[in-house]
Parts: sequence; C-alpha cells; structure tokens
Amino acid sequence: MTIFEESKKYIPGGVNSPVRAFGSVGGDPVVIKGAQGSKIYDENGKEYIDYVCSWGPMITGHADPDIIGAVKHAADLGTSFGAPTKAELDIAKKICAMVPSVEMVRLVSSGTEALMSAIRLARAYTKRDKIIKFEGCYHGHSDSLLVKAGSGALTFNQPSSPGVPADFAKHTLVAQYNDIDSIKALLAENKDEVGCVLIEAVAGNMGVVLPKEGFLQELRKLCDDEGIVLLFDEVITGFRLAAGGAQEYFGVMPDITTMGKIIGGGLPVGAFGGKREIMEMMSHTGPVYQAGTLSGNPLATAAGLAMLNKLSQPDFYKNLKIKSDILFDGLADNCKNLGLKYAYNRIESMSCLFFKEGTVISFADAVKSDTGMYAKFFHAMLKRGITLATAQFEGMFVSTAHTDADLEATIKAHYESLKEIH
Repeated sequence: MTIFEESKKYIPGGVNSPVRAFGSVGGDPVVIKGAQGSKIYDENGKEYIDYVCSWGPMITGHADPDIIGAVKHAADLGTSFGAPTKAELDIAKKICAMVPSVEMVRLVSSGTEALMSAIRLARAYTKRDKIIKFEGCYHGHSDSLLVKAGSGALTFNQPSSPGVPADFAKHTLVAQYNDIDSIKALLAENKDEVGCVLIEAVAGNMGVVLPKEGFLQELRKLCDDEGIVLLFDEVITGFRLAAGGAQEYFGVMPDITTMGKIIGGGLPVGAFGGKREIMEMMSHTGPVYQAGTLSGNPLATAAGLAMLNKLSQPDFYKNLKIKSDILFDGLADNCKNLGLKYAYNRIESMSCLFFKEGTVISFADAVKSDTGMYAKFFHAMLKRGITLATAQFEGMFVSTAHTDADLEATIKAHYESLKEIH
C-alpha cells in the first residue's frame, strides 16, 4: 500500500488541502520527503524542479539557510508563549515600512483568518453588512467567501460549498473581474449597503489574470465616492510582485491589506493591516473582536522577518525578474514555435498557461480552458522532472533559487511536453 493510499484511511481524501490530491489532473499525488533550493524530492528519492514553491511562499527557494537558521534560533527559546514578544514588534515594523498603505498590522495564523478578520473590521468601520467580491477570486474558506470562489473550489466545480448558510451568503455580492460596470450596477442596486470591496489585485486563483489598465484606479475612486473600504487580498501578490506588493506595483492604495504566504517564510502565518484609524478599531483598543493563541507565533515571526530582510536587499526583485523573464520568454517562444495559440499570462515572477485561444482577462475567459489538455501537459512535465500546479486554475512561481540550468531544463521540458501532447 502506498503512502497516499494509506493516508486515505486516516485523512479525508488522503490530503489536508484538496488541490494536493491530483483530483483535476488524475493519478496519485507525489509524496514529498524534503526540498532544497529549487528542488523537491519525493519519498522514492526522485528530484523535481519546483514551480509550485509551496503555492508561492518560497520566493528564495526551499530550506533557505538564513530562514532555517532564524527558525532554529527561535525554537531554542520556545515555540509558543501566548504573550507579547519583541519579534512581533520587529516584523510589524518591517511590514509597515515595506507596504505603502499599512500603518498598523495584526498578525494571525493563516490567510483565511486574515481575510475573515479584515472583512469583519471593514463592516464595523462602515457600519454596512454587504461586501462585494469577484467571481473566480479565492479568499480562503470562511463561510461568506465561498461564493463563486476560485482555487480548489473552482477546480472541483464547487464555486460554493455545502454548509454555508444562505443567511451568510446573501451578504456577499459577486462582480466580474476587470468589469467596472458590474461593480457600478451592484452599488446602484445596493445603495449605501456595501461596506467592503474585496479583490485580488492580480487574480491568482483562476490562473493568473492581470487587471486591465485603469481598472484598479477606477475601483479605488468608486470606493472613495461611496464611502466603501477597499480591501486588497495580497496573500499571493504581497512581497511577490514588489517589496510593497501589488499596491506598490500598480500605485493604488487600499484601505486594508491582507497578507500571508511569503511573510511566514514557509511557516503558517497571515496578517491584515491598513490605515491607523481603521486598525485601532480592533480589540482591545476598539470594539472589533479577534484573537488567536498562535497569532504572532515566535517561529513564524522569526522566519517571516528573516524572509522580509532578504527581500529588502538591493536588486532582489531585479534579479528575480531576470530569471523570470528568461523562463517566461522561453515558454512563450515554445508556444509560438509550435504554432500553439494558447493564452499565456505573466507578471513579474508569476505566470499561467491557459489551454485556450484568445485572451484571458476574466473568470468567464479562464473557465473556457481545456482542463483535460492541462492534465496531459501536467503529467508530461512531471515525467520530465518538473512540478507545476496540480490544476489549470493556479499560477506558476519562480524563486531566486532557480538556476540558469534549471531554467534551461524547464524550457526544454516544456517544449517536449507540448509537442508530446499535440
């Protein structure tokens, strides 16, 4: 019996997060034993060049010695205290210094928790119950956000989930990504009832979908005009597109930002922050309640601070972009040279190949992708020692640990894989 088969006896589906189960690509998942730099290794000792990067966090590669060293040092002092630490202050100051719109920040244990708490805060600040999200954008698995969601919910054809009360879902309105008129229509239909507009500035859970020029700026103006909190979900894009995230990259400042993934250096973490006048509504200085025994966990804060210090080094993002451009230009050239007219979206160190012709600028475009063809492509790449996202509707991530040899091998495997499946 394989490890995965035995896991199914004790863990629902054999996995602790659905997209890991290879449900949309078929076959049994690769069971990982360890990782180093750009490589991961399965329980049989096979090596793979990794572009999942733990779904984004490993921007400096796996088992980064500086981050591992920080965690080991912190662990020697204790793994949890349930009390304030200087490390919490240090990482909070660092986040506030790096993210343009964040004046105060609260640490939590996951991106889901950060989004759930940030929405509660936005509702309290505006005294309005309704929120607007975008179809195909995934913001964690809290009840009110599992409405036409992306990521695993989209992959398994479950845009909503059983167990979500209708009374919760009715407060969540759904707009179309990159369609400002869909927002205007919802606001007109729900005048003075919307407290928060929630968006992935770059959608990363229906594949990688970029905002059209001016879309985020128009959204910012609409929220200002209507007295609505603009909430950027930067769990993926935070510290990935730039040191200050998507808001720095596009020059659009939200009122609240949620973060995760990279700020934990690979450990479980989340955070939400924003304007001081909004954040001071959090308990215990304000009436909005939120708590967590492991919030600001010393291991996670140590790893996160070590990570942010590395990202603050001169030329970090310049060097990451050089690697990303080499790879993504090569992949785009492969499609061109093979005469394939697939959509290929990319931004900085994130990309996604959609198995469909034409552009992908919305959820409606993304879901026209040929997921069966993606499954064939995924396994063709896996056979050649390249790990990609286990679903069409996820992104590909580059790290600074990827070497020139890795990039060259990936471009070659990509060409051979596309040729094989066609």
